[in-house]
Amino acid sequence: MKRIIIAVVILLSVKFCFGTYLLIPMDDSQKNHLKAYGITFWVLQHEMEVSWLLNYRGGSFMIKYAKPFQDECSIRGVSCEVISDAQASAILLDIADPEANMDEVKLVKAPKIAVYSPKNKMPWDDAVTLVLTYAEIPYDVVYDEEVLTGLLPKYDWLHMHHEDFTGQYGKFWAVYKDAAWYREDKALQEETAKKMGYDKVSQLKLAVAKKIRDFVAGGGYLFAMCSATDSYDIALSAEGIDICDVMFDGDPMDPNAQKKLDYSQCFAFTNFKIVTSPIEYKISDIDVTQTRKVVPQNDFFTLFDFSAKWDPVPSMLCQDQTQIIKGFMGQTTAFNSKLIKSSVLIMGENKSAGEARYIHGEYGKGMWTFYGGHDPEDYQHFVYDPPTDLNLYPNSPGYRLILNNVLFPAARKKKQKT
Repeated sequence: MKRIIIAVVILLSVKFCFGTYLLIPMDDSQKNHLKAYGITFWVLQHEMEVSWLLNYRGGSFMIKYAKPFQDECSIRGVSCEVISDAQASAILLDIADPEANMDEVKLVKAPKIAVYSPKNKMPWDDAVTLVLTYAEIPYDVVYDEEVLTGLLPKYDWLHMHHEDFTGQYGKFWAVYKDAAWYREDKALQEETAKKMGYDKVSQLKLAVAKKIRDFVAGGGYLFAMCSATDSYDIALSAEGIDICDVMFDGDPMDPNAQKKLDYSQCFAFTNFKIVTSPIEYKISDIDVTQTRKVVPQNDFFTLFDFSAKWDPVPSMLCQDQTQIIKGFMGQTTAFNSKLIKSSVLIMGENKSAGEARYIHGEYGKGMWTFYGGHDPEDYQHFVYDPPTDLNLYPNSPGYRLILNNVLFPAARKKKQKT
């Protein structure tokens, strides 16, 4: 009932606002960039369109004025400006200038968000769930059973973080095999595999990976960070091949596994080599965490400057108040640029180090984005470290990239220019 009353008030406010608009700036004048995305999502939930002004003041949002929207901005500490119809028209005219690298994209519907995450408590956090919670964007948690029983088509957007789709439990065995959380997670994964009709966890995870692939092929949007990126592709390439050693699945790995990998099944990567040692905290040479020679004080990556009018998709995904983003580590920190398929779009990279951090591609009717690293505001996040307090980082450029992806499915589809 409360939601209905708010919606009626908003509709009446819009009807009698005499052509005024609410501009939510996303440049350095914005007090809380992260919660600004939550405001935009909240407006979409009330079935009101939002104009995403690509490259205008850091990728600002503009909506028809309604007092509840302005009040909500005030409550959440989000900067906003009330502008007249004439001012809004002038902004759109500037954006439409063929010489201006700007464009207007209409956001029309709040996407349904799902996060692929285990139900048991793991001793690390997830940057995406942290920022969704902070921005007050609702989401559902799904895991293997929900995916395999066909629930993904209910959602528009799926995130997966810090997962090991190869069935090797993150290669934590050497250090954490005696830890209670590791033993519990292994037992639960094995129980789920048996329940769902699989002999091994690796087989369960492959089935999940293929269901997620079907979700993308059908038009879904997939976003992955950290080890969920490369382990996902590796699992798809190793269908029918045992790449797990005895401590992971009870029998030795196939000694010819490397030669049997099918890179054509991968979304992003090719010609990679798997790491066969069970005690090495790494699953392939895709990730450069252990080989990179980048010192923390010089660890940055650069976002590409795409044409907003001709390349609206990567332009949306790269909206930020800066093009230089602080680097951050993870189990998978960054991707070896030499092992990325030529069809993949690199959106953020440290070119001198030969590593990509932020990549994007299409599969079937859908799209996917992979983002290296664990937490944009915790340079080297360890197991057992406390979660990041985003109240301390309301303007985080690295976290903004995550939220660009969350809003992306709300965009009205535009015909590609030829």
